[in-house]
Amino acid sequence: MNEKILVVDDEKEIADLLELYLQNDGYIVYKCYNGTDALKCIEETALDLAVLDIMLPDIDGLKLCRKIRENFYYPVIMLTAKIEDRDKINGLTIGADDYITKPFNPLEVVARIKTQLRRYTRYNQLAPKQENEVREYDIRGLLINREYHKCFLYGKELPLTPIEFSILWYLCERQGVVVPSEELFEAVWGEKFLQNNNTVMAHIGRLREKMKENARHPKFIKTVWGVGYTIEK
Repeated sequence: MNEKILVVDDEKEIADLLELYLQNDGYIVYKCYNGTDALKCIEETALDLAVLDIMLPDIDGLKLCRKIRENFYYPVIMLTAKIEDRDKINGLTIGADDYITKPFNPLEVVARIKTQLRRYTRYNQLAPKQENEVREYDIRGLLINREYHKCFLYGKELPLTPIEFSILWYLCERQGVVVPSEELFEAVWGEKFLQNNNTVMAHIGRLREKMKENARHPKFIKTVWGVGYTIEK
């Protein structure tokens, strides 16, 4: 295992508790109680995942997430006491992969971490090619290759996170079909979809932003209101 995980929380008891559970599972843990130390760790350490508390005394978790996304694609989980939808959407929109609210069960956090790491590893490894398996789609200038986990728009590479790549690949696989938000969430996140879950919407918004798509008149990912999303043939 030996994956390197950054845990950032100004509540020492929480950071120490997560460190204990993660170390028991064989992870290497880098623990910080403030954003300044976390930023230094992000810049100097080859991390595999980061757990960031939003409310920090200096540099908040959202700014740390933005900094990570400038150069890295590894999973980011936001950890916070905030429970309003707009706070969750803000975190997901800037590139976070998951969002957990306090109070929490540390076993749930560890399970979420394992899920994100599995997904990240799966989409960044060269999986053995199976006969007749489609490994690449080229849709009107949008080229996405699953074997090399790369995506290009008009020849320019798009810096997609594993979640964003998974969403786009799933839609490309079903080109011409409207995919319900519930189906997309359960296929990509591997969890049961709950009512009022805006996670998919936030990530679609982030994808469109990276693709420089007009949300009202998108060329690629189109919204079918009340149903889901589609990439037309």
